Amino acid sequence: MQFRKRQNIQESEKPLVLVGSKNPVKIACTEDGFTQAFNRSFLVEGINAFSGVPDQPVGDEETLLGAKNRAINSQKVFPDANYWVGLEGGIDEDNHGMFAFAWIYVLDRNGKSGQSKTGTFYLPKKVAELVKGGMELGKADDLVFEKENSKQQGGSVGILTHGVVDRSEYYRQAIILALIPFLNENIY
Repeated sequence: MQFRKRQNIQESEKPLVLVGSKNPVKIACTEDGFTQAFNRSFLVEGINAFSGVPDQPVGDEETLLGAKNRAINSQKVFPDANYWVGLEGGIDEDNHGMFAFAWIYVLDRNGKSGQSKTGTFYLPKKVAELVKGGMELGKADDLVFEKENSKQQGGSVGILTHGVVDRSEYYRQAIILALIPFLNENIY
C-alpha cells in the first residue's frame, strides 16, 4: 500500500495511524479505539512490521517488546504518520494453567508513548499442550476447534466466549487505555 506524505496535517484532515500488522482485526479495533478515545475520525492502515520476538511470545516482557518493536518498526517504514501502534498477543503460565493476553504499544510523532495490557483468560488444556509443544496459539485454536485462520477473526477469546467477546472488542479497551497519556497530555 502506498501512503501519501503528510507533512503539515491540518485539523480537518484525518490523522494517520499505522498498525504494525496487516491483520484486519487489529486494524479495525485500532480504528475503533482511536475514534472512541478522541471522538474523531482517523485513517488507520496496517503494514507488516517485524516484532523481533518469536511467533508465540511468552511472558509480559517478551510480549510487550514485540508490541513496542512493531510500533517502532512501523515508524521506521513510514515516518510521516501521526501514530504507530503495535499489538502483540502472548501467553504465560501460573499454577492455574496457561493463559493468554496481549500488550498494546502506541507511539506518536513527538516520541510520546503509551502502553496497556488486556485482561487475561485461561486456555483449555488441549490448546495449552499444543502451544507448549511449539505451536502458535492461533494454529492450536484452529486445530482444536476445527477453525480456519481464527486469529484474523474472533481469536481464542471469541471461540471460548462463544462470540460474546471477540478479539476486536478484547483489544479495543486496551488500545483506549494505552491512549491515556495522549488524552491527558498536561499530566503525562
